[in-house]
This record gives sequence, structure tokens and C-alpha cells, in this order.
Amino acid sequence: MTSLRQESPPALDTPIPRRRGLVVLPRAAAFWLVAGTTAILLAASSAPSPLYPVYQAEFGFNALTLTAIFSVYVLALLVSLLTVGRLSDFLGRRPVLAAALVTEAAAMAVFLDAHGVAALFAARVVQGLATGAAVGVLGAYLLDLQPSDGSRLGSLVNGVAATGGLGLGTIASGVMIQYAPQPTRLIFAVLTAAFVALAVATAVLPETVARTPGAAAALRPQVQVPPAAKRAFLRAAPVLISTWMLGGLIFSLGGSLLTAVFGELNHAAVGLMLGALAVASAAASVLLRRHAPERMQREGTLLLLVGTILLVVAVASSSLWVFVAAAVIAGVGWGPAYLGAFRTLSQLAEPHERAALISAIYVLSYLAFSIPALIAGVAITTQGLRGTSLVYGAVVALVAAGTLVYEARGRHRLAAL
Repeated sequence: MTSLRQESPPALDTPIPRRRGLVVLPRAAAFWLVAGTTAILLAASSAPSPLYPVYQAEFGFNALTLTAIFSVYVLALLVSLLTVGRLSDFLGRRPVLAAALVTEAAAMAVFLDAHGVAALFAARVVQGLATGAAVGVLGAYLLDLQPSDGSRLGSLVNGVAATGGLGLGTIASGVMIQYAPQPTRLIFAVLTAAFVALAVATAVLPETVARTPGAAAALRPQVQVPPAAKRAFLRAAPVLISTWMLGGLIFSLGGSLLTAVFGELNHAAVGLMLGALAVASAAASVLLRRHAPERMQREGTLLLLVGTILLVVAVASSSLWVFVAAAVIAGVGWGPAYLGAFRTLSQLAEPHERAALISAIYVLSYLAFSIPALIAGVAITTQGLRGTSLVYGAVVALVAAGTLVYEARGRHRLAAL
């Protein structure tokens, strides 16, 4: 996962002075503005999930097309991460974030006026490019602006805002589909306005990175893990893969499962049930934030395994309430497991390496998020939705179990030294 390394300029402990007359937010206020932006960005990424069955009925496409729409977003996101993921280490956080938010607003506008499958593909591609450009700089910004009291608040808020945002997007979208007028348009009208406002708000954020040469070379596609974090990255990789594989199952096929297998036709309920995984993840991250990162990864992965097994049972038995319980239990595992991995890695990166490391984390996570979902979309055409979901869930459970075995062997090797 590494490449030839190009040095990035140092990030600054104090914001760069701005021209006289411009308002700049205090660091604490800027930190929470960036956190809110992260949550809204991830909410936008999951907002289409409850809409997929609606789009299927309206535009007449099959499950393979559905997962292709889901996966093309992640492909565009990965391309963006691999090319512009490190750009803010050279151009500064504010300009890269502002450009990404403007692009995200454009994607929401395409969704707003979507009248066919081609528009959905176009919207997801533009959204993927914008999200890939934004997630690295937002994560680095949170670490730059976090309090210097040793609380590592940046890692916590990054995880909570990301997973909480995913849940918020599905819940808000589901409620609007069920109860608001123009269900396929209102959510995107709100998000378009939100991203325009957030892009304008970047003008008052403090800059934490000095602009230096090297931006053009940074656009060369690469995944860069800082040398000090390479070994920890390899240990954390199975945790990242198992957690985000489950997320891919829920957010790509969950809406179709709830309607076709469980018979749930209320869109608000579908949104709430899909959001249960992410909301439980965010809540557990907050409640267990004081635990050691290694313990969070171990116990979180165990709960993820239990939840995934219950999910397989729910699909096999068509039990809606077992599905909900499975999503909550898996979410309680997902949050701490991901946060533990993120916290372990982020403390091994120097300030000028943060955007690159966070981009590498997201590259691996989104590969696990998308590739199995795309394979599942192909399998559905011959194996059906239920059969494919059962196999998908079983694979996630095996990966989670393998992660626990891998981690236990690592502990035993360390104890033997």
C-alpha cells in the first residue's frame, strides 16, 4: 500500500496569519465547523441509499445497475483520494476544502434534476470526486485544530462525524421520502444549499498549512503511508476491511433487503433501520472513547462478528427485528473498532503527513466498501437477493473472525518477545 515517498511541507501548530480585516474563527469554533462539515458530507454520501428502491421503480433498472451506481461513486472517490488526497499538504487546507464543497454542491444539483439512470451515474461520479477530495483534508484539519491537551479529540470526532453522518443521511432521506413533498428532490435541495453555505464558510477558517511548491507532483496517483505507521497500518488493515465490508452490504443492498425480503414499505422506517448501524457506531465511539485503542479494535471486531452472524440469521429467517438488532450490535462494534484503528494510526503521523495517511485509510476502507458490493450486484442476477446477501454476510463474518485470530496471534508473538 506504499509508494515512493515525496516529502510534504510541515503543518503549523499555529494558524497562518490572514490579511487584516478578514474574520477568522477561533480554533475551537473552527474545529466544530469542520466536524459538522464532515458529518454533512458523509450524510450526503448515504442519502441516496433509501432512495434506490424508489429510483428502481421510477427508472426501471435492476439490482446490478443499482450496485453499479453505488460502486461508481466509490471508484470516483478512490481516484480522487489517490490524486488530490495529499493536495492540502501543499496548497493549504482551506482552498482544497472550498473547491471540494463547491463540487459537492454541483453533485447535489445533478441529483436534484435527475430524470434517468444516466443522471444518477453522473451525480454519483461527481459526488465521489468531491468526497474523495474532501475527506482527507477534513480529517487532517480536525487533527490540526484539535485541543493540545492530549485528549486526541480529533480522532474521536472524525470517526463519530463520519459514521454519525452516514446514519443521519439515511434517516433524513427516508423521512423526507415518506412524508415530504417531491421525495427525490427535497433532500438534495437541502444538501445543495448546505454545501454552498459551507463552501462560503471556509473563508473564516484558519489556515494550518503553509503553501509550498510540490502540488503538481502530489497529483501523481499514489497511496502513501508514513514510515512510522507502516507496520501499524498492516495490523489495522483487517479491522478496516471487515468494518467497511459490512457497511457496503448495508448501504448498497440494505434498502432492497428491507423492502423485498422483510416487506418493509415505509421509507422512513427503512431509513431509520439503515441508519441504525451508523448511529449505534457513533454512540459507541463516544461511550468507549477512553478505552485503549487495541482493546477497542479487539472488542469492537468481536461485536461486529456477533452482529454479522445475527444479520445472516435475520435474512435467512426473514425476521425484521433480528435484522434491526443485528444492525445495532454490529454498529456498536463498528464504531470502536474503526476508531481504535484510526487513533492508533493517526498518532504515528507527523502533522505534514496527516492528509496522506488519512487518504490511505480511506482508500483501503472504500475498497472494502465497494468491491464486495459490486460483486454482490453481479451475483444477484443468478443467485437472487436473499442468497447473495447470505453469502455476503458469511464472508464478512469470516473476515471478522480471521481478524480476531490475526490480532490474537500478534499479541502472543509480542508476549513471547
